[in-house]
Amino acid sequence: MDSRDTQIEDPSDTSAPTPGTPQVKTRTITEGRAIDLGTHRVIDTRDGYLAATRLLAAGTGPIGIDAERASGFTYSQRAYLIQVYRRDAGTFLFDPPQIGDFSELNDALADQVWILHAASQDLACLREVGIDPQRIFDTELGARLLGLPRVGLGTVVEELLSIHLKKEHSAANWSTRPLPEPWLVYAALDVELLPDLYDRMVEMFTEARKTGIAEQEFRAVLAKEAKPARAEPWRRLSGVHALRGVRNLAVARELWTARDDHARDIDVSPGRLIPDAAIIAAAKLNPATRQALSTLREFTGRASRSQLDRWWAAIQAAQSSTELPQLKPVSDTLPPPRAWAERNPEADVRYRFARLALAEVGDALSIPLENLLTPDYLRRVAWTPPEPTDATSIALALADLGARQWQIDATAQVIAEAFVEDHQVDEPGPETDS
Repeated sequence: MDSRDTQIEDPSDTSAPTPGTPQVKTRTITEGRAIDLGTHRVIDTRDGYLAATRLLAAGTGPIGIDAERASGFTYSQRAYLIQVYRRDAGTFLFDPPQIGDFSELNDALADQVWILHAASQDLACLREVGIDPQRIFDTELGARLLGLPRVGLGTVVEELLSIHLKKEHSAANWSTRPLPEPWLVYAALDVELLPDLYDRMVEMFTEARKTGIAEQEFRAVLAKEAKPARAEPWRRLSGVHALRGVRNLAVARELWTARDDHARDIDVSPGRLIPDAAIIAAAKLNPATRQALSTLREFTGRASRSQLDRWWAAIQAAQSSTELPQLKPVSDTLPPPRAWAERNPEADVRYRFARLALAEVGDALSIPLENLLTPDYLRRVAWTPPEPTDATSIALALADLGARQWQIDATAQVIAEAFVEDHQVDEPGPETDS
């Protein structure tokens, strides 16, 4: 057995469990270092939550926080477990559906730094329960800015702290109750090492002179607004591009809507009712009868037959609808770069040379190209460059798009020079869609 990953129960634990409350007393041996995880109970009462809030407020240093959802299992993206760790306070595992509002915890720690890994994935569900950090440190984003080759929590912890973490339960159904004990250990470790990771990364940012860059990026994560709802969300169906007629598209639209409504009502991930492939197959066929739908082999899914009346009603609605969708949606999205050479050759040359120049800047700074400048920003200024095409105008255009000041400082002049150079000789090869 690999000693780096060994988890053993602690025989010294003689404490009696609280009735109905899951607990774990585990010691993990990782790279020869023992981490005493202590006893972990899922806190599912208001009194327990308020007591934990007082302990966390009395702790020291930044707060490690993580949230577990049930993506792929439930319709909602709510948090089903919130883990919080702070030095001199301990680890606390909260049951958000039972506790409800976390505003007391938020208020008690309002002026502290909250450490998250891939904060953009968790902020929405944390804000939903009243946790709205004003200062964050994102260890996943930090790893990118530091040029680490891999940025998953397990690999970052292993590289910077020499501790190997198992990531066994990241895709689990966290709406399960009671939560299995091994899941609680996994959840606790996700936050207990975050302060150590924070300390090491702060040192590395200082050494690399990237502290200001990190601060700007973390503020941008907090300030980023949620994307507006799509006008036609059903067009995200996988395979919808294969539908050629407007009536077939209408069938896909109505089936998607019926599936989404039912999935929301019963809080089940839509794809668990009928998969996208089943909707596309039914839309292609556009069956004339309920029987034809029921015998369609490709119309699969656990609710494909039990909810057949629902799906047939959606198809009938599509067949009688006078509000048919357009074959191609109206969008301000730019065409993929692979099509630029034909559709806008001058923009294609600008984009490819600028991207090549920015890749050199990224290499010099040890920052991935997609973090040096959001790819869409470069595509937009290349497609429709500002006038005059100089560093000042490009800087203003990037700022309007949402680029941070450090990004503008690092890229505006480089982009301007790439746009105006003579590119008639030795042009780089065609770009992909990245």
